[in-house]
Amino acid sequence: MLYYLVSLVSGFEDTPLRLFNYFTFRAAAALVTATLLGILLGPLTVRLLKKAVAPPRLEGIVAEQFVDHSKDKTPSMGGLLVVASIILATLLWGDLSNRLLLLFLCTLTAFSAIGFIDDFTKIRSKKDGVSAKYKLVCQFAVSLMAILVYSHLTPEIAKSFCQLYVPFIKDPVWTMPYPVAVAFAVFVLVGTSNAVNLTDGKDGLATGCTVWCMMTYALIAYLCTNSIFASHLDLPFIRNGAEIVVFAAAIIGACVGFLWHNCKPASMFMGDTGSLALGGIIGFISILVNQELLLILVGGVFVMEIGSVIIQVSSFKLTGKRVFRCTPIHHHFEQLGWTETQIVTRFWILAGLFALAGAATMKLR
Repeated sequence: MLYYLVSLVSGFEDTPLRLFNYFTFRAAAALVTATLLGILLGPLTVRLLKKAVAPPRLEGIVAEQFVDHSKDKTPSMGGLLVVASIILATLLWGDLSNRLLLLFLCTLTAFSAIGFIDDFTKIRSKKDGVSAKYKLVCQFAVSLMAILVYSHLTPEIAKSFCQLYVPFIKDPVWTMPYPVAVAFAVFVLVGTSNAVNLTDGKDGLATGCTVWCMMTYALIAYLCTNSIFASHLDLPFIRNGAEIVVFAAAIIGACVGFLWHNCKPASMFMGDTGSLALGGIIGFISILVNQELLLILVGGVFVMEIGSVIIQVSSFKLTGKRVFRCTPIHHHFEQLGWTETQIVTRFWILAGLFALAGAATMKLR
């Protein structure tokens, strides 16, 4: 919005307003704006969500001695603050004529709506939310629509969409048939969305890990939008991707602002409203920069969380035995005696190391 208004000012290129021509400036401004929105609007959000208390999340999942009942009255649906901060900061500093940016905003909103319905159902009924099958169907539907629109958005995207890149290899290893590429991209969106959702089980855990992951993909997106850097690092050049850097910066800022209230003891929980949206967008940005498989490394903590669940379920069905004491894996460490602060801090450290290692692969190719 500000970008558009400034462009209407006669001779703005000869004034300090020319900074609006630089998406890096607007990305930094979006990050700061989203952070401040998260911090300043947090207390109001907590008051508005005072009665939005979901039923105990861990009942029947972990042993009673590991359940912290002091959290039973903590409001959920705090993801509304995260998503609102992202949208407002992006609308303020982004170029709204960019169709790619509008698609990402719509996808974020759609994933958040799925989570909101689930959270609202839990709060209203005081029991489980919508069925897992219903939620998955909605996630697949949103992902499919987003990918179909994305893959036909520009000729450049249509050309690179089917190319599969592998970390440490500079050239694409396979040009996938279009239906395979669509199915793969949908799987990435849905899988990442649910992985972040499973990670959201401790105060600040998913939020902090998302910051690290998004910082890496914001950096990669920046490199891909610069023809010189993209050529030097053998990355796909994204002609219209600069606004996604602004969007990614807004996500980082919104998570930092939310973490102000979500750190232990949390004033509110993110809920599916935020975690499904953040996970879906992380997956979407990885598709944009053709680094989907790198997400296994950059989002290593998320992979650990969803991987532990898959291993646990598969092992129990096949052998009747459990590999972990409890899943997602942060509950396993909790039952080993780690405190919540230890779990969150150590997982943040791991997330940072994974993110740095993922960023390093851009040069080690």
